[in-house]
Amino acid sequence: MQTLKKNIVEILVKSKHLSQEQLEKALEIQKQKQIPLRSILVKEGFISEEGLLSLLSEQLYMPTLHLARYKFDTEIIKLVPERMARQYNIIPLSQIGNTMTVAMSDPLNIFALDDLRLLTGCNIDTVLSPEKEISQAIQVQYHGESENMQQILEEASSGQTDLEKEEDIELLKEQEIELTSAIKEESEKAPIVKLVDLMLTQALKKRASDIHIEPEQDALRIRYRIDGSLHDIFQIPKTNQNAILARIKIISDLDITENRIAQDGRFKVKFEGKEIDFRVSGLPTTFGQKFVLRILDKSNLSMGLDKLGFSGQPTDIFKAAIAKPFGMILVTGPTGSGKSTTLYSILNQLNTPDKNIITIEDPVEYQIEEITQIQVKPEIGIDFASGLRALLRQSPDVIMIGEIRDAETADIAIKASLTGQLVFSTLHTNDAISSITRLIDMGVEPFLVASSLIMLCAQRLCRKICTKCRESVDIPEDFLKKIGFKEKATFYTARGCKYCNNTKFYGRIAILETVMIDNNIREMIIKRKSIDEIKQYAIGDCGMKTLRENAFLKVKEGLITLDEAIRVTTEE
Repeated sequence: MQTLKKNIVEILVKSKHLSQEQLEKALEIQKQKQIPLRSILVKEGFISEEGLLSLLSEQLYMPTLHLARYKFDTEIIKLVPERMARQYNIIPLSQIGNTMTVAMSDPLNIFALDDLRLLTGCNIDTVLSPEKEISQAIQVQYHGESENMQQILEEASSGQTDLEKEEDIELLKEQEIELTSAIKEESEKAPIVKLVDLMLTQALKKRASDIHIEPEQDALRIRYRIDGSLHDIFQIPKTNQNAILARIKIISDLDITENRIAQDGRFKVKFEGKEIDFRVSGLPTTFGQKFVLRILDKSNLSMGLDKLGFSGQPTDIFKAAIAKPFGMILVTGPTGSGKSTTLYSILNQLNTPDKNIITIEDPVEYQIEEITQIQVKPEIGIDFASGLRALLRQSPDVIMIGEIRDAETADIAIKASLTGQLVFSTLHTNDAISSITRLIDMGVEPFLVASSLIMLCAQRLCRKICTKCRESVDIPEDFLKKIGFKEKATFYTARGCKYCNNTKFYGRIAILETVMIDNNIREMIIKRKSIDEIKQYAIGDCGMKTLRENAFLKVKEGLITLDEAIRVTTEE
């Protein structure tokens, strides 16, 4: 591959398409930015993409093909997963016998060809096509709604406003803002309204948890987070950016004229008979305001612990902990590990007429009936500490604190748990036992930590393997021994199919590390024993299963892959 690249550079220099100075500049940029040399040559204007393709075609005896009018076969498209097509910027064109023909923009990428051969079992023939044409073809062929999107964009550009109302999604309680600016008028044109509706509908159909709307130099990029991973969906022309962002602000009840500061809002839609909340966060960036829309579907909240999909032991420990009349339960883990969903599901189980449940959050994630929820607003003096002091005067039975961030909040929360309240909260630590150190480091006295804690839990989310395309795979014994997987199990991998959108995963499942605080652990905390000693005792004497052990149990049950278990958990 290196020889071919050298040949191309030599050809460009000899044919006077590239001067020695330009070559040196391109190589310097490549060294700094670690991007392909051919991309730099085109971006810097040293040679046009058409000219480079023509040169490559001539030197490599490879035909070129423009894809604008090419008729793709959907059955052939299905043979190559979308993930691979996007990764290598390739698209399959045809298959005759055991030979598949694909269009690609970089004929020197032998890794792409090798991966394709392994995946399809076919010999690979290639034709050269411009990079943008392949990207556009991928967009249309792998997303059925992209044709609708393209039609709407064309109508937005031409100013047509006679589209029918989108029936899939219905905005509830839209806040109208009395502004007569040109941007607002543009944002209320039918194509823009329909485009935003289609963006929301598509995200809900694809099970996305977040929509990322990201302004770039020459386009507005839309990405969905599905099962924890971000996926490029489509791009909107820069000319429509202000109208799209204004539409998002209007439905979120945000100030349409403010572009310099971060903004937060929310709105609600009705989709397939369900009410779904969207939490909106706007952030000023170089090329315009970036928005992230967090999708909050209350139907995903389970009514109680038994429906969360936890393993037997963590569920039993949780049930024993929430049966206590007072004390503190901490759930730890990074952002996006499902802590809020777990806590809300527990609150749903505890939500009975004889209990006064109050939460203080930043922001309020799910709005739950019959539970008092307080939104932190530091600008008017309501932070976690002051809000917590106020709610303690409301005679609560159960308190949920969104996150313990400082010593003052930790101190009040612990004292509340010692005076008759059941307190739930979250912390950002790597494992369950580390919560003890974090609280002591915040300045809480060890005897208060020991007295208040009932249970500690660390949580992660693993992507579940797609059950429609999974297949068994052999794992070498020496590797299993190395990672400490001791039990007999059938291991699975997935090929990728239409059901999972060629991602190989469908849905997520929680893995937990739970430990009940007993008298021995309390004594160890007061004596300031090391975390390693406490953890060793919890594993040996309390039977605590680590995150990795819990993940291996999910592997044994055929719910996740071994790779996913290793990716999400750290080695003990």
